[in-house]
Amino acid sequence: MKSFAKLTIPYLIWMTVMIIVPMLMIVLYAITVQGNDVLTFQFTLDNFIRFFQDSIFPTVLWRSLKMAFFTTLICIAIGYPMAYVMAKLKPHSQAVMVLLVTLPMWINMLVRTYAWKGILSNFDVSSEFSVYVGMVYNFLPFMILQIYTSLSKIDENLIIASHDLGANDRETFLRVILPLSLSGVISGITLVFLPAVSSFFIPKLLGGGQYVLIGNLIEDYFISTGDWNFGSAISLIMAIIILISMYITKKLDKEPAEVNE
Repeated sequence: MKSFAKLTIPYLIWMTVMIIVPMLMIVLYAITVQGNDVLTFQFTLDNFIRFFQDSIFPTVLWRSLKMAFFTTLICIAIGYPMAYVMAKLKPHSQAVMVLLVTLPMWINMLVRTYAWKGILSNFDVSSEFSVYVGMVYNFLPFMILQIYTSLSKIDENLIIASHDLGANDRETFLRVILPLSLSGVISGITLVFLPAVSSFFIPKLLGGGQYVLIGNLIEDYFISTGDWNFGSAISLIMAIIILISMYITKKLDKEPAEVNE
């Protein structure tokens, strides 16, 4: 076992360098004054107070959460029927459909978003609608694949048993298929909501700079304004929201499992 434990050392080093150290730097910047010297840190909570005192920032945060929430709902509404149809196909046809769903993901997300910018420029649509299109298009495959995976794992004997007990197709779906596929739905929610709430280049490209989300604010304060301390405070607030979201989805994912047991 000790020899296998040594294999984790490269991953621990990678995690420390790429995740832990940057997060510690964000926390440090968020709770210090701009222009600190390395040996004379001045700690403050003014960056967080500034965020909540100015009505603009909470408004942008609420807009980001609303955008991510409705993007996730749209992905569920489109993704679940598609995944359900895919799971009902023959194995060869399922493989082809999975290929078609994942094929756009082989192209860089930035390139795909630029393509949608060119397409939507031919239509008279609002900036908000354009951003929704970009969000749903880029994140929908994650929802479809997660739901499809959970649906394809359902034992066909359970569905047969449901029909044998007198349940029709609707009752079988509501009482057997839907509960057993909820784990895939919740996993899909995690993979769609979390990147959608922090996305910055999709609203930047498709919104034309008129539809600002929290990710755009963080980018502006780090790159354009140069106020890393306030940008880190916003990033830390977003990190806390994301951790809370992950905790909630994890709790929801456990509850169906406990019911099934």
